[in-house]
Amino acid sequence: MSEGVNLRKVAMIGCGFVGSASAFSLMNSGLFSEMVLIDANKAKAEGEAMDISHGVPFGRPMQIYAGDYDDIVDAAIIIVTAGANQKPGETRLDLVKKNVGIFKTIMPEIKKRNCKGIILVVANPVDILTYTAIKLLGFEENRVIGSGTVLDTARLKYELGEHLDVDSRSIHAFIIGEHGDSEIAAWSSANVSGIKLDDFCEMRGHFQHREADQEIAERVKNSAYEIINRKGATYYGIANAVRRICEVIIRNEGSIIPISHMMHGEYGIDDVVLSMPAVVGKDGFETKVPISLSEEEQEKLKESADTLKNILEDLDI
Repeated sequence: MSEGVNLRKVAMIGCGFVGSASAFSLMNSGLFSEMVLIDANKAKAEGEAMDISHGVPFGRPMQIYAGDYDDIVDAAIIIVTAGANQKPGETRLDLVKKNVGIFKTIMPEIKKRNCKGIILVVANPVDILTYTAIKLLGFEENRVIGSGTVLDTARLKYELGEHLDVDSRSIHAFIIGEHGDSEIAAWSSANVSGIKLDDFCEMRGHFQHREADQEIAERVKNSAYEIINRKGATYYGIANAVRRICEVIIRNEGSIIPISHMMHGEYGIDDVVLSMPAVVGKDGFETKVPISLSEEEQEKLKESADTLKNILEDLDI
């Protein structure tokens, strides 16, 4: 991370459900001592800052305030959650034109201040908007990443943990591709503490592997829709995913997480942003991790990339 960056400072652009829940999660994390909240509705940002600040006596000392773009210059991580909400019956990709328009107002503000921190895009559709941010900012690609399938992967681990009655943290499996309807569960590389998933399933008395895999993958893919239908929005899960990504960057962990990042010819995919496992540290994206994929998974990944490419072609970025 560049000089002139305050490693103890984070900026949140967008104070809707996801932004405010993420800010709350970050306040509890102890990672930062300063957090600035920015929203088109300044009063909303002020209200969230006040509300979250009242939790500081239960945690660690921290300055939380509503600000403007001049306050983000030295932030180590600038999180962008601003965008229209996904409504019931609406796909993440339905949001695209509305939110690309919003990004065309936000990104020039970040660019003209020549911010040196990591830009973390969380707004949906995250792959398209991360691509938009990369193109509009002109920053080094490693510094502009998206939350990608970090949450989808957590949902997969949760479902597998419930299915197998084991700690979900012992499960190593990824959702890859688009954060959306064309996402892929990478079953061929999934394992439980080094034991192939199918072998572990049989240890636990499960033998209908293909059927179970399909059922779990569908539940993971549809979980956001299920939550939105019931409560109008999803925000706690993604708030914890945001906290985890920030933790990996600030602590320079070199952890492997499936963030949205630019593809350059891998698996025959070029000039499109999607999620694949990557080593992430203080400079953001470090390197791709080439997990083994079956031919079918590779084909589905290419289809996922094509889905995103088709949308990008219709946009004026």
